Amino acid sequence: MNLRETEQQLLDELRKVRADLRAQGHAAPDLTFGQRIADDVAATMGSWRFIIIQSVILLAWIVLNITAYIEHWDPYPFILLNLALSFQAAYAAPFIMMSQNRQQDIDRMAAKNDYQVNVKAELEIELLHQKIDQLRETEVARLTQAVSDLTALLKEARHQA
Repeated sequence: MNLRETEQQLLDELRKVRADLRAQGHAAPDLTFGQRIADDVAATMGSWRFIIIQSVILLAWIVLNITAYIEHWDPYPFILLNLALSFQAAYAAPFIMMSQNRQQDIDRMAAKNDYQVNVKAELEIELLHQKIDQLRETEVARLTQAVSDLTALLKEARHQA
């Protein structure tokens, strides 16, 4: 396979990768109602604001039940509080898992796109290397011819002298 055929083959591969990247597009996919809710719940429950507010509510619940300032609606060992937190965890976990799964899909697509961009860059670099090698070969051939011409002129000059 000569240099031109190899170069053409690399250009064809490069065009194919470019077409694949363009076909995929870079627009964010439309989210369903459930996906938006899952993302909002995960974002809310994973924030410092939520942790602080929930901690204050839990502390107030415990203090009010221990001091009996208000009637004991959940005396120690706080079974109602435990039930409420279990209920919250049971409903929050699927939302968070859905959001994480969707994020994992997004990350997988980003990794695939990164791979294709890297392949494209590799093909372009390989093509540039081939062009530089071709230029170098051409330059070496010209220099070799120039040396041959100069050697012939030198021999001719010696014969005339």
